[in-house]
Amino acid sequence: MHPKILVVSAYEGSRFAERAIRAGAHGYINKQELQGSMIEAIRTVLRGEIYLSADLTQHFLARVRSETVSEEALTERELQVFELIGRGNSTRAIAEQLGLSVHTIESHREKIRIKLNLRNGTELIHRATRWTLENGYQS
Repeated sequence: MHPKILVVSAYEGSRFAERAIRAGAHGYINKQELQGSMIEAIRTVLRGEIYLSADLTQHFLARVRSETVSEEALTERELQVFELIGRGNSTRAIAEQLGLSVHTIESHREKIRIKLNLRNGTELIHRATRWTLENGYQS
């Protein structure tokens, strides 16, 4: 039988909770929540369920939701730009390859980023690279 682990931490950030859960903890509670939620947290973990505060649960659900947004939401042109990003092309190279302006490609990048719920250009590059590799496209 594996021990049930409930992490009690001074840190509020979801980053710490995520690390604890990935490391095998069954729950994560902030010290400031102890008084009102400790018994519930212990009971939840003892039942074999994962305990997270309502705020952390919302954070995790929002993250899962953003990760499940499909590339199918992209238009054909956006998908073409997305693939070229995934192949490591710069905005200027994509513009030249497609015969479009840099401004137009930047506009496509921003629309793709918004449709896929990505926070920034780095996340866009990572997602596009992963998608390109998973779908068998070669550089």
